[in-house]
Order: sequence, then structure tokens, then C-alpha cells
Amino acid sequence: MTTGDLFNPTEEHRMLRDLITEFTQQEVEPQASTHDASGTMNVELMRKVGELGLLGITIPTEAGGAGMDSVGAVIVHHELSKSDPGFCLAYLAHSMLFVNNFYHCSSEQQRARYLPRVLSGEWIAGMGMTEPGAGTDVLGMSTTAVRSGDHYVLNGTKTYITNACEGHCFLVYAKVEGRVSAFIVDRDCPGFTTSQHIEKLGMRGSTMAELIFDDCRVPVANLLGEEGQGITHMMRNLELERLTLAAMSVGIADRCVDIMIRHAQERRAFGEPLVNFGQIQRYLADGYAMTEAAKSLVYHVAHHCGPDARNRIGTDAAKLFAAPVGKTVADYAMQVMGGSGYCREYPVERLWRDAKLLEIGGGTIEAHQKNLSKDLTRSRPLA
Repeated sequence: MTTGDLFNPTEEHRMLRDLITEFTQQEVEPQASTHDASGTMNVELMRKVGELGLLGITIPTEAGGAGMDSVGAVIVHHELSKSDPGFCLAYLAHSMLFVNNFYHCSSEQQRARYLPRVLSGEWIAGMGMTEPGAGTDVLGMSTTAVRSGDHYVLNGTKTYITNACEGHCFLVYAKVEGRVSAFIVDRDCPGFTTSQHIEKLGMRGSTMAELIFDDCRVPVANLLGEEGQGITHMMRNLELERLTLAAMSVGIADRCVDIMIRHAQERRAFGEPLVNFGQIQRYLADGYAMTEAAKSLVYHVAHHCGPDARNRIGTDAAKLFAAPVGKTVADYAMQVMGGSGYCREYPVERLWRDAKLLEIGGGTIEAHQKNLSKDLTRSRPLA
């Protein structure tokens, strides 16, 4: 039954939000600062998400998933990021970059082998696209795959790969005779290794490392689709990736608005609550308005995005607008809290660090501006 609510368009969506909100408060929030400090991913927590049936949030129920749409995926990323964007990023890499992408370009035999293990969280998964010499310029990738009998031999390096430290399987892009193709690479494939954990500023509840292929032998059965179809797979999945990254920024902003409103009411200066001061009122009002605008845009786009509804303009616009909002509102919250906001005792400092990645990962702000400019002029040609 539809509700007419932009954020919970059906009763199923409302129930999903209630479920993930309760789970976030009870399970995610208590561990967030610990895993941020240690720079480690909470694998057991990921498996608890699997027990809820949410590691395949966008996968049909008949394949073992939750059967939800893009709005459902946005809800999960929005709510998780209110407490731990780092863990949410690990979830995104697993459920969006691998599971969602894999499902839409895999065979029945491949699904039978991988889906039960990745949907339960038994196998942590990720995706390898970025290289030391090719980030936004994905066509500039230099990783190659050469057919050799019943295997492909891969050579190259992928970098800044989320879940690389814990992952068992990765969806990896490589060029076969110059054409981008997609493969599943298991950790036990001969010639495959990962680097040491790469330390990073924020999103520390997820790990990052390089994927290294040195004459790595990957079975022909692990080719996804056909040779040369990698770009099609990549572009289709990038839209949902950008949308859920934008939802993460909304989650950060939502939490920071709540924190600074509470602090402004409780904290007193010169005998009055901070909320009585005009400078503070500006941060509260602007932060709330920006957050609500970003939230509305992201959910509106989610209603018009899916495997059969391409929407690059919408998803680029959503992430372009929402990503700076998370960072800006976190900065407002830290300013309202003053010295306490800058201390690790409170979550604002962590959320502030986490927010910056969303202007970089899954497409930089500059890439979104370029994409939008090209697509808008193409859709509105001069007479």
C-alpha cells in the first residue's frame, strides 16, 4: 500500500526504516567509536546485517535478497550513517558495489556459488576499479586480462579498495584486448594478494588496501557476462552507488543537526542558552534547511532510479548537492559545540572526518559537475 510519503512511500519502507533505526541504535552506535579508533571493520556486525536479510537489499526475494528498490537502499544507508558512516561504507562496498552489481551481470551458476555466502556475510566482498594511475578516468585503467586456456591471467593493481583487508571475493575490472571486462576474483586465486591496510583520515570503520594481480589466474567461469561488457555493468551500478553515497551524507547531516540543536539548548553562555544567540541560530537554521533539501533531492531521485530506470543526471545531481551538505553541517555542529565538538569524546569529530570522503569517493565533485554539464547540454541542444 502506498502512503504518499516521499521518505516512506509504502508500509514496507516504513517497516524497513523502523528495523534499521532500532538496529543502528542498539548494535551500530555502541561500537562505532571503538572501530574508528582501531581502524578496523566489524565483520561480526556485518554478519548480523546479513541475518536481517539486508546484505542483498536490492536483490529479488526469489534469489535470497530483500527485494527492495532504490528507496529501500537509500533508507538503509541514511539510517546507518547517523551512527557509523565508516561501517556503512563497508556495507555499501559489499551490498552495492559487489552484490547488486554482481546479481545484474551474473549467470545462474555464478549466483548459486556466490550469493548464499555473500548474502549471509560468510564472505565479505568488494569491488576493484580505481588504480594508482586511473581514478575518475576509468577508461585509463591498465589492469589487463589475457585468456590462457580455461583461465584468464590478470596483471595490475587496484588501489583504495574498501573491504580489501577482509574480503574473500571482488568484482574486478580489467581490459581484455583493450576492452573493459568484469571478473570475480577470489582471495585464493593464484597470483592474487592484497597490500597492508592503508590508514585514512575518516571512514575508519571500514578498511582499505590494494588488490595486486601478479599473473593472477582466474577461471574463465568467473568472467561476468561477456568480454567487453564491463563498462555497461559499471555505469549501471554507478548510479545506485552515487545515490547511496549521497544518502550517507544525508545521514551524517541529520545526526549533526540533532546534536547541535540539543547542545544549543543545554549549553549556556553569559547566563543564557546558546540557542538564544543569533550566530548559533544561523548554524541551526541553515544546517537544518540544507539537510532537508538534500534529503528531499536524494529520496526524489531514488523514486526514479533502478536497474530498468537509468538516471545519471539525477544521481549525479543528488551526490553533487548532498556530499558538501554532510561536511558543512558537521562543521556547523562542531562550531556550535566549540572545544567539545573537536574532542573524540563526542561523535561530531568522527562524523566531520567521515563526511569528507563523500566529496571524493564514487565520483568526485568535479566529475559530477562535468557529467551534469555534458548531459544537460545534450538533453537541451540549441535550436
